[in-house]
Amino acid sequence: MRDIRPNKRTAALGSAGVLVTAALIAGAVAAPTASATSGRSGQDREARGAAIAAERAAKAGIDWQDCPADWGLEKPIQCGWVTVPLDYAKPNGRQIKLAVDRIGNTGTPAERQGALVYNPGGPGGSGLRFPRRVVTKAPVWANVAKAYDFVGFDPRGVGHSAPISCADPQEFVKAPKADPVPDSEADKLAQRKLAREYAQGCAERTGKAVLAQMTTPNTVRDLDVIRAALGEQKLNFLGVSYGTYLGAVYGTMFPGHLRRMIVDSVVNPSRQKIWYEANLDQDVAFEGRWKDWQDWIAANDATFHLGTTRAAVQAKWLELRATAKKNPIGGVVGPAELIGFFQSAPYYDSSWIPVATVFSRYFAGDTQALVDAAAPDLSDTAGNIASENGNAVYTAVECTDAKWPTSWKKWDRDNTALHKDYPFMTWANAWLNLPCATWPVQQQTPVNVKTAKGLPPVLIVQSERDAATPYEGAVELHQRFKGSRLITEKDAGSHGVTSLVNTCINTRVDAYLLTGKLDAEDVTCTPHATPKP
Repeated sequence: MRDIRPNKRTAALGSAGVLVTAALIAGAVAAPTASATSGRSGQDREARGAAIAAERAAKAGIDWQDCPADWGLEKPIQCGWVTVPLDYAKPNGRQIKLAVDRIGNTGTPAERQGALVYNPGGPGGSGLRFPRRVVTKAPVWANVAKAYDFVGFDPRGVGHSAPISCADPQEFVKAPKADPVPDSEADKLAQRKLAREYAQGCAERTGKAVLAQMTTPNTVRDLDVIRAALGEQKLNFLGVSYGTYLGAVYGTMFPGHLRRMIVDSVVNPSRQKIWYEANLDQDVAFEGRWKDWQDWIAANDATFHLGTTRAAVQAKWLELRATAKKNPIGGVVGPAELIGFFQSAPYYDSSWIPVATVFSRYFAGDTQALVDAAAPDLSDTAGNIASENGNAVYTAVECTDAKWPTSWKKWDRDNTALHKDYPFMTWANAWLNLPCATWPVQQQTPVNVKTAKGLPPVLIVQSERDAATPYEGAVELHQRFKGSRLITEKDAGSHGVTSLVNTCINTRVDAYLLTGKLDAEDVTCTPHATPKP
């Protein structure tokens, strides 16, 4: 399940038609660690290539300039480029440029502790808006901003960093798509054909040579080159969602290059989970958070008038879904588009009120609000290009990172069984990921995430009922990274916790980034405030 944001313009359409969706010494480059160079000769070459690229980047630095006007990044944010090899086994071969941006620390030179590099997730998310947290004076980050430059980047393949594509963007967003829940074997065959064609489209539009290099370990190597280009001896990193997997793999491959790292809303790093099983786990967790939202709507029936029980709210959802299936609303919003819009509620508490409001208005007779919220905007060509690109990167990274089942019988059996108890997202998620069953390039073996020499204490932050990255992932990483600390936000489920107002979490994030100190034991925090309509 691809990370989404509440704004549908930045969401993405799955291949099968479901709207779904991160020092002072410029020349300092540490030698690659033993963990990075052990194993096959290919890994040795890649480790050497990463060291060569980092050394070059440290010497070159970054030529910071005002950001291009169409990037939407106001002054004093600055933008620049970092050059990395497409294939780290061939450091002198084809190079690509990664877009980076920064805003300087708001405190004094004496207060500065270096750069804090951010990834929001995905795969396929852009981190370039991270410095805007300083521009917009986000209060949760005010203390950290005094000490750190805020640095964002577009990972390889994303946005301005040698973007990849798998489909024509305007065709990609057209609606309505087929209902992801199949009624027949013919429906399944049609979705399988779309998934196969999407995988072929990735090969045709991007090229197999590039697809083969769209992996988490390569993005991690890129991250280390960015560290060197920034003139930082060691990396300070904040990763959310898929960004936590980047952090987990970075901590394994470059443990001695890390200074401080926070991972927020954690992808389960187990090799057995990356990526097929992780997506099945999401289906279960999404159903739980969907029910939490329905309970909240029922408790606020005076506002939304959708029913006083979860069952009543679910009945309204099924009624809406059936109506849209029979006759797409406004001619464009069918069940696939509904899922694309409604899934932001189990993702983010910040979407609870907006989505419930549109839901309520529909049953009060306002269908246009739903069309405006859930239908694609074909006039937004830039947004549609970004959506298609984000989905292409998601697919390329997850499909190339790990070996996926190639047997349709397994996919069909697993998803049919899950759908019985967890119907909200299961089939939508299955079709989104099915291109991986016929992926046109060799699939890799995931990194064995573990503690290695030099790894500093890592801070892990997780809500207990997260839908996109179930809680078990945080526990798994905590066990694998010795000396880490886990903050659990109990009875909460929003995805991406560190930017929410919760003093129990905010003060600990500040303390860790500013002093390096962690609690002596793991911490359980009460939930942040529930949205009030």
